[in-house]
Amino acid sequence: MLIDPSTATALQVIETPWQNQWQPELIGTLVFLVDDERVLLIEKLSGHGQGKINGPGGKWEADESLLECARRETLEETGLMVHQLTCAAELRFVEQAGPQWLGYVFVAEHFSGELTQTREAKPFWCDMNAVPYPSMWADDAIWLPRVLEQARGQKSSAGPFVQDFLFNDGELKAYEPAKQTQLSFSVTQPRAAQRSLKA
Repeated sequence: MLIDPSTATALQVIETPWQNQWQPELIGTLVFLVDDERVLLIEKLSGHGQGKINGPGGKWEADESLLECARRETLEETGLMVHQLTCAAELRFVEQAGPQWLGYVFVAEHFSGELTQTREAKPFWCDMNAVPYPSMWADDAIWLPRVLEQARGQKSSAGPFVQDFLFNDGELKAYEPAKQTQLSFSVTQPRAAQRSLKA
């Protein structure tokens, strides 16, 4: 699913190391729910990333904020309602042979509800020292440790970090911290009501 033309004008062009005028086609969220020394992961059963392990998440809809998207997708995929989400990272996935993704990573420690397997995902708790990186996207092993260290208070955080990744047909080719340190979009405003914060 590509960006609806009616909302495409809200997207600013983003500079990356590999493309000066990069623009995401898809924007999504990931949530990592932390409970003491455990993190909630899912085995994706359908859709983008099917068969891989990751945090719950999905595509950002025009009528919701990124925070609302993160809550909705977590509820849909795990049966849990997350509270007090914090944005930990913005990830730009420059793909040479496929759709362009912009991802927002959130962490939370508070939740309610009952963990439930759904059509989309099989959720499970995992020890933070045993995250199954070989079963995840290749880039996860680069940025997720930093997110989890910040969530555990082992690494100070001045706010979310921004990272660029270069892929070719799903294979990670290169990565580096983004020159831009400010998020491209507000996490609290509905998508249809905002322009990129980079302007």
